[in-house]
Amino acid sequence: MKLKRIFAAVTAFALCASLAGCGAAATVSKSAAESAAESAVEATPAVTEAPATEETADASEAALRIAGLKGPTTMGLVNLMSDEVASNYNFTMYGAADEIVPLLIKGDLDAAAVPANLAATLYNKTNGAVEVACINTLGVLYIVENGETVNSVGDLKGQTIVTTGKGATPEYVLRYVLTENGVDPDSDVTIEYCSEATEALSKVQAGEATIAMLPQPFVTSAMSQVEGLRVALDMNEEWQKVAGSKLVTGVLVVRKDAVENDPEAFAAFMDGYAASVEAANSDLEGTAALCEQYGVVAKAALAQKALPQCNIVFETGDEMKTDLETYFNVLYAADPTSVGGQLPADDFYYAG
Repeated sequence: MKLKRIFAAVTAFALCASLAGCGAAATVSKSAAESAAESAVEATPAVTEAPATEETADASEAALRIAGLKGPTTMGLVNLMSDEVASNYNFTMYGAADEIVPLLIKGDLDAAAVPANLAATLYNKTNGAVEVACINTLGVLYIVENGETVNSVGDLKGQTIVTTGKGATPEYVLRYVLTENGVDPDSDVTIEYCSEATEALSKVQAGEATIAMLPQPFVTSAMSQVEGLRVALDMNEEWQKVAGSKLVTGVLVVRKDAVENDPEAFAAFMDGYAASVEAANSDLEGTAALCEQYGVVAKAALAQKALPQCNIVFETGDEMKTDLETYFNVLYAADPTSVGGQLPADDFYYAG
């Protein structure tokens, strides 16, 4: 397996926060999604590969080229990355979605684990050249409190919430859940937006705020840093109560030509991916070790604690379509550019 690790010059926790800009550990703002999709400039590899022989070059060309981002959206892939069939795939880790977008648009990548709203934007910007194969991560946003006053969404009325993601999915998710529970996000609460999760947490640590909305695995780390900090609300649960479907964070998007070139090979990959996700949810220790090994999460201990709350799934078919359509409808109503200007058509959803 050829694995190139591209490390961003940020801390692991700050990166987790930026990946969570989607509504959870992996969403991008409308501007980031659109600018990345519109400027398909080839990313420069961070490592130099040894010259390939004719045999390895042929194998590399035949392999499915898959990209992942640090954080929850790639946690479900790590068992496949280490599996005996991993030589059938070229896995590449990137630090930010805007590194992946131009490569996927140009055909230098076949598939990528990305924020769900970025997948919709890619579909629109490529005139339908990509499709979504599966949901790989559900909601990973949580309301945490240093106190005991918040036990329902209604309890947020009159409170100040610090969070990240202004103009991106976290804002839209928070506003939707508040509104559907009869809480006016503009007058009943004060929402303070920070540039990253570390800034929001610092306000809680300093006593400047007691309530924050943060993503996993940052929440797990934060609870070890702030005495008395607890999870007050699971935004995935609160979304499901009012939307009637599951909150989505990340998906696997794939170029349609890659599927059409060898549908059996892609179907085999999907089978392996499903098994990898099952292992991620059953073998926490082994999966956590692989998360550290491949640079998906900085430390295995953090990954092992966070995995049960990261909502790693392998959701396909009608269930995937229902959850994504509901999610996209909410984002579109808040800001059409957050999904690329229009809702994806039926051919966006991989049928298998």
